[in-house]
Amino acid sequence: MIEKAMTITYEVEDGLYINMTNRCSNACTFCIRNNGSGAYGSDPLWLVREPTVDEVLSAVFEKDLTKYKEIVFCGYGEPTYRLFDAREIALKIKERYPNMRIRMNTNGQSDLILGIKTAPLFEGAFDSLGISLNTPDATEYVKLCRPIYGEEAFDALLRFAKEVKAFVPEVLLSVVRQTLTEEELSACARLAKEAGVKLKIREYISE
Repeated sequence: MIEKAMTITYEVEDGLYINMTNRCSNACTFCIRNNGSGAYGSDPLWLVREPTVDEVLSAVFEKDLTKYKEIVFCGYGEPTYRLFDAREIALKIKERYPNMRIRMNTNGQSDLILGIKTAPLFEGAFDSLGISLNTPDATEYVKLCRPIYGEEAFDALLRFAKEVKAFVPEVLLSVVRQTLTEEELSACARLAKEAGVKLKIREYISE
């Protein structure tokens, strides 16, 4: 049975993470959601309901933000389902803390999710964007990430990476080391280079 709560923020090392939605267009075989209700020792991240913008801001501003190196939009769902709200929240945080680094982790499918070109919406609100690439091949992406959009999702995320780099200072394509061969990692590095962004190789997180 899934344990549900109203955990809007949680801490990971020196970052404050924001959990706004449990909706996701992927069902990745390696997703941490398959293993439990939380991440990095957090309270349950399965939401009873999605928090309002005001509730998120209240949860963020009740913290001493000077403790954190960055704020990260990354919870138990794909944050771009609520991209307009996330942008509003990020801009309001920057009004009070103009030097605060704000990052979002995304599957890069926001154009498909929202049905519009989303790259310009990131301008001025986000300092860094991590896009989960996961594999260098569209067919394997479908097997590994099981997107509701099929192989179109892979092309969309690569196109998004190329477009959003004009609006966000740092854009990374990320992969999980344990799910790929060395040959596949090299292919992912080539895709990142072609997109004009960096490749981040991260370790598998199980809890």
